[in-house]
Amino acid sequence: MIRYPVYVISKGRFENCLTAKALVADGVQFRLVVEPQEAENYRAIFGDLVVELPFSNLGLGSIPARNWVWEHSRSIGAERHWILDDNMRCFYRRYKAKRIACSAQVALGSAEVFIDRYENIAIGGLAYDMFLPDRQKIAPFTLNAHVYSCLCIRNDLPYRWRGRYNEDTDLCLQVLAGGWCTVLINAFSVKKMATMRMKGGNTDQLYAGDGRLRMARALERVWPHVVKVGRRFNRPQHIVRDEWRKFDTQLIRKPGLTDEELAKQAFDIKLVELQPVQSERLRTLLRDELSATQKEATQGEGPAAG
Repeated sequence: MIRYPVYVISKGRFENCLTAKALVADGVQFRLVVEPQEAENYRAIFGDLVVELPFSNLGLGSIPARNWVWEHSRSIGAERHWILDDNMRCFYRRYKAKRIACSAQVALGSAEVFIDRYENIAIGGLAYDMFLPDRQKIAPFTLNAHVYSCLCIRNDLPYRWRGRYNEDTDLCLQVLAGGWCTVLINAFSVKKMATMRMKGGNTDQLYAGDGRLRMARALERVWPHVVKVGRRFNRPQHIVRDEWRKFDTQLIRKPGLTDEELAKQAFDIKLVELQPVQSERLRTLLRDELSATQKEATQGEGPAAG
């Protein structure tokens, strides 16, 4: 179901690489990209999924690994590539204002189908589930916003990862300033561990001490008319002025893609009870789903029986 190559970049988390574990459990083919000094530790757990970088400990955070992934995906002829952080536990589908666990195959594959409908999406990706609370009306996607941690990137873009801090925000600003679109998909989401909650990654290298303030100021220096430094989540944080609303490029559907063809792309996604459900609200959704399925089956049998 997933069309584009999937990469997970990881450092210092071979014993607890959450994203890799989730993808393995869901049967997703991917490359786990690590530095040479840790390759054997990762291979002991993830085997042939591990790809070794040609450099190590450059002191530039994840930027060199991210750009290596980009060039690798181009070298194998891919039009886009997925690049995922290593601290995501699972994937969700948003259904009737409730987050419900789903396969990564479904989440990433569905996102690709949507992204590929348009000719000017530079970056698409899945939202964090923490920003999509249940029982609230939320649009299925947000146009021209920050996409983070789980990104599907168009390979022929003239931009690249750069700097040392807030690389995902910077890359999104580069493509938006260039007249492209970004799409943050809310219909599917990822459960990502909060920054600095896990050992490894950039926790020690970038975030220690006043790292948060340095990160915010670095982005402000690159984008002085767009970014300012403030406080969010009880810590220093970069803030994009006007909540990204100044970027107003609209989506352009690919030529020849009709409404009828879009209808054919719809996925037949069903709720399935994999273990006893405790939530009364979820049990209601399951009953409604089962009733609708039985009704469809009965309607389908009617003409044939006649």
